Amino acid sequence: MRKKDLLAAAIVALVQVALSSAAYLGQKDLPRQAPDVYANVLLLIGPAMLAVRRRYPVAATLVTLLATFLYLWGGYPYGPVFFSPMIMLVALVLDGRRLAAWLIAGCTLITFIVYAWSIGQRDPFHGVWIGTSTMLLMVAAELGRMVRERRRETLRTKEEESRRQASEERLTMAQELHDVLAHNISLIHVQASTALHLIDDHPEQARTALATIKTASKEVLGEMRSVLNVLREGAPRSPTAGLDRLDELVERCGLDVKLTRAGTRPLPPGVERAAYRIVQESLTNAAKHAPGARVTVLLEYGKQLLVQVTSKGGHAPAAVAEEGGGNGIPGMRERAAALGGTFTAGPTDEGFRVTARLPLETSE
Repeated sequence: MRKKDLLAAAIVALVQVALSSAAYLGQKDLPRQAPDVYANVLLLIGPAMLAVRRRYPVAATLVTLLATFLYLWGGYPYGPVFFSPMIMLVALVLDGRRLAAWLIAGCTLITFIVYAWSIGQRDPFHGVWIGTSTMLLMVAAELGRMVRERRRETLRTKEEESRRQASEERLTMAQELHDVLAHNISLIHVQASTALHLIDDHPEQARTALATIKTASKEVLGEMRSVLNVLREGAPRSPTAGLDRLDELVERCGLDVKLTRAGTRPLPPGVERAAYRIVQESLTNAAKHAPGARVTVLLEYGKQLLVQVTSKGGHAPAAVAEEGGGNGIPGMRERAAALGGTFTAGPTDEGFRVTARLPLETSE
């Protein structure tokens, strides 16, 4: 039993017993008798059933109504005795046992009308009043049920939306971690290979490669910390990579890169982050598959943001570029598609080209 059920049962018991005695004083002109011990026992049965209604809802309702009928047939005063059966019927409807509630309400209505006729109350308006009261009670219960179900549906929808957003955030973090790790670890690998090759004959050039490794390792730690901070309470809800860091990315990628910007305008955060990651992943692929290549990066601002990365000087076969490194090109394609843009990647006569068009006017 729940504590609140016991408390409600105690309150209803007190109200029914106390107010029934008061009701008798107002019904002395009717052929009713004062509540005695038997009447009080019947008045306590209904509240007692309230305490166990969650476990035996239909049986508890039937016992309550039986006690109410016995009370009325005993000639005791009207009024408070109806509290318990009213609560029971409403509870049945709210708990989803609508058919049982309406059947019991119909039987109760018939019983009350038969009882009224048996004691000589054959006024048709009395039967109409009983029927109307019963119908109003059941309609109010149905309205309460609909309100409760609507609230539950709203809460369920909010929970589903919260889970969906959490799933999207986890996917975003996974994409960010992939891009950060793939780019910087590939850069470290290329520069380490260069350092090992040059360390004996050209130590100064090897020193430059080692310095690049140091910078890249520091960068990957910083970006990983930025992405993982999303998990902390109060942290920014989106990673911080943006096109303002593109010059820095180009300088430390270890390739011969020419960066060209055509126009300028403020960009939505999602577009700016996607453009940065597409350039970053493209430079990663160029460093892995075409070391020493000349790379051209073009950013063209208009109704769309055109991001184009072209490498010249050798490239891996298309199948290797598409699948050999994991989720690189599919990840770039997904970023563009998520913003309603387009993405293409493939070999050219002189190398390999990645092109992404990201819409600006409809982006948030």
